[in-house]
Amino acid sequence: MRTIPELEEGTHRAKASGTLPSGKAVVVNADGTVSVVGISSASIGSAVIFESGITKSMVGPAAFDSNLNKVVIAYRDNSNSNYGTSVVGTVSGTSISFGTPVVFESGFTANAAPVYDINAQKIVIFYRDLGNNQYGTSVVGTVSGTSISFGSPVVFYSRGYASGIAAVYDANAQKSVIAYQAGGDSGHGYAVVGTVSGTSISFGSQEGFENAVVSNLGISFDSSANKVVIAYRDEGNSNYGTAVVGTISGTSITFGSAAVFETSAIKYTMAVYDSGNNKTNIFYMDDDDSDKGKAVIGTVSGTSISFTTPEVFYDAAGISALTAVYDSNAATSVIGIRGASDYGYAIPITSDGSSFTVGSSTVITTAAYGTQASSVFDPVQKKVVFAYQDDDDSDKGKAQVYNAPATTLTSENYIGMSQGGSVASGSSATIDIIGSVSTNQSSLTAGQSYFVQTDGTIGETAADPSVFAGTAISATSLVVKT
Repeated sequence: MRTIPELEEGTHRAKASGTLPSGKAVVVNADGTVSVVGISSASIGSAVIFESGITKSMVGPAAFDSNLNKVVIAYRDNSNSNYGTSVVGTVSGTSISFGTPVVFESGFTANAAPVYDINAQKIVIFYRDLGNNQYGTSVVGTVSGTSISFGSPVVFYSRGYASGIAAVYDANAQKSVIAYQAGGDSGHGYAVVGTVSGTSISFGSQEGFENAVVSNLGISFDSSANKVVIAYRDEGNSNYGTAVVGTISGTSITFGSAAVFETSAIKYTMAVYDSGNNKTNIFYMDDDDSDKGKAVIGTVSGTSISFTTPEVFYDAAGISALTAVYDSNAATSVIGIRGASDYGYAIPITSDGSSFTVGSSTVITTAAYGTQASSVFDPVQKKVVFAYQDDDDSDKGKAQVYNAPATTLTSENYIGMSQGGSVASGSSATIDIIGSVSTNQSSLTAGQSYFVQTDGTIGETAADPSVFAGTAISATSLVVKT
């Protein structure tokens, strides 16, 4: 009678998914197969229409309702009297579906900027109401299923037009902050704090952050410092890229001194909080350097912010639109641009807190990606959604789901180190697991703890997620621990 020999103590045998080189960190997959730790490839889903009319006024982030796990896009429907409109999207894998668009303002709107209020569990849309003296206006929305309903509009700025509106939710203060160019105040930079109650919103006093004309505003919330960062084009200072730190107290906001991050004229400013490094990344187009896409890393300290030297992330042929969002699953900022041949491109940009690494771009669409574009990260599906105006298809509103390159390592799936020679995909592999000794390592320091890195190597410093690989007992041997 033929018997299957028992496994050597301290090992595990499983089918390899992909080639397993010798002596590498191994994870177990959902189907029970094993793979070496690595970085997955980027992918993009098919385009889905969310608005069949002419879609305008998508110039900032979309919103994600974390209570119902829905994406909310706000825009102007030029085919329906330029009304302010929104639509609810549901992400599944690399696809997205939408409910029926709903009007939130029965008048000509612009600069629609939606945010999600976590405390109130409401979507709030801030916009410029051209049907009412171009006042800065807001409306609170409640998502239900695949639809959204709204309360009555509330004006937040009535001394003139409010342009370039950018908004963010301050999770510490549980308030929204709205930054804008204040037309009734000579176009200077102003901000105001909003508090949601039920289906309405109230506002504190208007506070200036720049005593000059501002445009191209971006805004983010630094959850480590509990500060708001506003980035903008300072038209009173040679159109330089500038940023300022804001602190909420009650229903008001105060600002520190402004700091220049780019001594060139900029456009398309986006501020993104990098929660992995506790930094604010600012992305923009350098108007004085062939319209290249550039980026800086900002560090908040008290009420001030300092910056790294600008780095180029796109210089193929200049850019004419830009969106940005932070993908916490991939620990990557994801940029959407209109670039060469007017195509849409998704660019993953990682950071170590002091400099950037630009990944390979993925084509979003080979149609003319409109200058009206938006993006949002779905942390449940771990995907980025790009919404844009398709210039080659009657300016319809479309959306696509992007899967950023990400490590296959999680805080739970590491099981040990591959043993023996290289094992082909589909073959049986033997893994050194907890308590065993992996003897096919190199250049280790005896007595040193080692951690699995996101690219599958092992190092002396914990990565994110922090996964303990084991302790070295010689230059070539590691006691495996999980």
